[in-house]
Amino acid sequence: MSGAKHIVPRGWCPGVRRPMETGDGLLVRLHPFGGALDAAQARLVAGAAHDHGNGLLDITARGNLQIRGVRDETYPGLLALLEREGLAEPEGDGPNRLTTLSPLAGLDPDERCDARALAQDIERRTGVADLPPKVFVTVDGGGAMPLDALGADLHLQATESDTIAFAVPSPDGLVWTGATPLAHAPDAAHAMLSGFAQMRRAGRTEARRLRDLHPDHVRELAASAALGPVKAPTRRQAAPRAGILPAVNGCAILLALPFGRCSAAQLAQAAEWSERFGNGEIRLSFTRGALLPGVAETDAPSLLSEAERAGFITAADDPRLSLLACPGKPDCASAKTQAPADALRIAEACPGLLAQGVSLHVSGCPKGCAHPGKADLTLVGRTEGGYDVVPNGCARDAATLHLSVEDIMTRLLPLQTVDALRRAFPEPTR
Repeated sequence: MSGAKHIVPRGWCPGVRRPMETGDGLLVRLHPFGGALDAAQARLVAGAAHDHGNGLLDITARGNLQIRGVRDETYPGLLALLEREGLAEPEGDGPNRLTTLSPLAGLDPDERCDARALAQDIERRTGVADLPPKVFVTVDGGGAMPLDALGADLHLQATESDTIAFAVPSPDGLVWTGATPLAHAPDAAHAMLSGFAQMRRAGRTEARRLRDLHPDHVRELAASAALGPVKAPTRRQAAPRAGILPAVNGCAILLALPFGRCSAAQLAQAAEWSERFGNGEIRLSFTRGALLPGVAETDAPSLLSEAERAGFITAADDPRLSLLACPGKPDCASAKTQAPADALRIAEACPGLLAQGVSLHVSGCPKGCAHPGKADLTLVGRTEGGYDVVPNGCARDAATLHLSVEDIMTRLLPLQTVDALRRAFPEPTR
């Protein structure tokens, strides 16, 4: 077991070995491969959150799981427990987990390649020195849950059974940089990531994320990876956030949680459902929920009914799914506002818009941890209270207005359509 606790500064990526101090104590983040936990592991984590933390957990926008409210005196016991169970990340200063997957990876009948196997190959192949800890790669099998909005440094997507397209994000969406045969994809990803690290070591860029590189540098990396020409894949519908999903060997049930917040009791209950109704596995989802695979279609109604009573969101058209918020103040030391409470207040002024699927992201600070991508309306907390307003953008984008919660609600109240929303909160002119 490792010795002294090393607390990472805010703005870095916490893990099990390196927790982060925040508003409600230490935050300890687990990074299971593909977001997968078996029932015994989920039950153990739920017990750990209860015994060593404040009993609350968050499912993150990358499908990781963080235990909140850990105290200095309880952390050593938690670390020992998670190390013993193989749930601590490897030692080192790079990313705690390099790849992010759809929770349906390997189960999705529409997948064009085995995304889990490809991600495992990338993880094994890509041990890159000096890679910044926030860098990550999405591995998208081309199925029902697209990953293009996650803001990865590299986005890999299966376009045919033996072809993988590479992209990097930009303010205007993904920029497709090239394609390669499936067998070469791990080497190509390694070449681009190691080339980025070398650019940083040589002082050619100060970018901490590959996604922030100058386009000329991105093209240079793509050439070094021997990527060939690429045709942009057809854009798919956004990933479902709750409900019954087609899967091999039965169906899969995607359970959502308001703002991704989960209690220890809910996680333990999900573990019990996974054994009683499914295949004994829980997959944490980038949609900030949990997927239970291997459920017989005849058992799905019973599971959904029990889950709804336990506080999970089970219907794909639930308006709460259009509402995104971080833990906010005081739980997060970076937050400037009480984001979840403000989000619920603001939602009262626009139930019709949320029911239509309009996305509202309320972030306590510019990091935008709850939702790295764009939303129809993003609100970013200000030190003096109120919010910076970013229409059709993300928390890092420039604001067009600075309004109080009450002023935002007043503007939203009469709006009934997306077009009306855009008129009331116009985007900045370029």
